[in-house]
Amino acid sequence: MKDVQDRDSEFVDRLVHINRVAKVVKGGRRFAFAALVVVGDQKGRVGFGHGKAREVPEAIRKATEAAKRHMIRVPLREGRTLHHDTGGRHGAGKVYLRAAPAGTGIIAGGPMRAVFETLGINDIVAKSQGSANPYNMVRATFDALKNVDSPRSVAQRRGLKVSELQARRGEAALEA
Repeated sequence: MKDVQDRDSEFVDRLVHINRVAKVVKGGRRFAFAALVVVGDQKGRVGFGHGKAREVPEAIRKATEAAKRHMIRVPLREGRTLHHDTGGRHGAGKVYLRAAPAGTGIIAGGPMRAVFETLGINDIVAKSQGSANPYNMVRATFDALKNVDSPRSVAQRRGLKVSELQARRGEAALEA
């Protein structure tokens, strides 16, 4: 039991959105709640979950469990920002994420800010366009984060050394 509690304590969870929904029945309205929660370890792992229940705490608990089941790993540069700029979309929601120099902070809207704080990113500039729906914004952010590659994985995929990859990047910048 103690191991389970230790594992849960390493995660930080942020409640992004609660939605109250009503079902009209013969005797009146029945209310239920839907919760969107983002969970992360602030070291490069993050997940989001959606839970529905008749009470708010139960909806949050379900959403947190779902988030822990569906976590992704994102490679971070120096443990504070992304390796490169990227974009993602879900439905009508589009997001653009840009790596930022140290000291920039998190410049992002509500749902995206929750994802970056739980992920452990300290410096990033993000812009969302289209949908302001928190569910679509979080899903678009996760789509963008899934596209992030570290130089190590790119070099391994191409059969190069990381130093060779960085050298080619410098040559391309000089030609431009």
